[in-house]
Amino acid sequence: MAEQQEEQAQQKLDQQSRQERYSRQMLFAPIGESGQHKLSERAVLIIGMGALGTVLANHMVRAGVGRVRFVDRDYVEKSNLQRQMLFDEEDVEQGYPKAIAAEKKLRRINSDVRIEAIVADVTVHNIDDLLDGIDLVLDGTDNFETRFLLNDACFRKGIPFAYGGAVSSRGMSAILVPGQTPCLRCFLSSGESSGQTCDTIGVISPVVDIVASYQAVEALKFLVDAQEARRNSLVTFDVWNNHYFEMKLGEPNKQCPCCQLKQYPALQITERDSTVSLCGRSTVQISGRGPLSLEQWHKRLEPAAVKVELNAYLLKAELPEGERLVLFPDGRVLVQGTEDLVRAKSIYARYIGS
Repeated sequence: MAEQQEEQAQQKLDQQSRQERYSRQMLFAPIGESGQHKLSERAVLIIGMGALGTVLANHMVRAGVGRVRFVDRDYVEKSNLQRQMLFDEEDVEQGYPKAIAAEKKLRRINSDVRIEAIVADVTVHNIDDLLDGIDLVLDGTDNFETRFLLNDACFRKGIPFAYGGAVSSRGMSAILVPGQTPCLRCFLSSGESSGQTCDTIGVISPVVDIVASYQAVEALKFLVDAQEARRNSLVTFDVWNNHYFEMKLGEPNKQCPCCQLKQYPALQITERDSTVSLCGRSTVQISGRGPLSLEQWHKRLEPAAVKVELNAYLLKAELPEGERLVLFPDGRVLVQGTEDLVRAKSIYARYIGS
């Protein structure tokens, strides 16, 4: 009896703590107490923990979404600090992967939320596992190849996809819901991207915050079942030149290979090229053959490299040729300092093996 009373008292304290934490959000009538409870039972996936992803994760965790899973393949660099709000100079010095650095910050913000940080490249081979148990996907990516993969996987599984993009002073956002709206392929074909990225023409931080906030508010509407409030349009804007345009999503393209013909092109690729140039970053990613022991590779590379740095998540090796290798436990290797695939493969073969 005493244990039961103690448990009830603890539950009451927990409830009071939650009410205090989310009091201002629950005072907002469209969310209220019932909406807050719904948020606590929902799960979101954020793909990319860079500029958009860090803002999205910050909003979702502070709002009290029950489970926030995010995945990113990269690590924190000094150039990220201008716009990627969860990172600081210590993360750069420690060489933390973005997912790990974000996890450390977010756990200190809200211990009520179940946070799942994954250091990995998102591919056709792991996308289904990443989507398992997820109610909504938030787009924090920086390339259209991954966006179309997400689009196709979400529409095949019937999971809403909150699309967002930011570059220069321009941004765009829409929430795409299977069975209710067109998919991304309906208004943007896989060959239409301009090739402009933050790494080639830059980006200002305010536009990132605005895009992610548009995504986050549509996410909250969906997660609390406020369907009547959802925006059924693609918003595009330029905050520097004061342009704003809203386009109704309209009807799906009847010939869309994803949401209409159910072909899901991005999911039909059985073998993905293991060598990819990361646009504008003078970096080539090579997927490798399998898991790597960072400790063992530290010993192997130390005699040949100019400098080797190791932490629990990755290994960096400065090479005599001027390039740098970054090794991850999942087998991925970044060759930094070149965009030439042939040279990157040659360096990889020389130091890691063919």
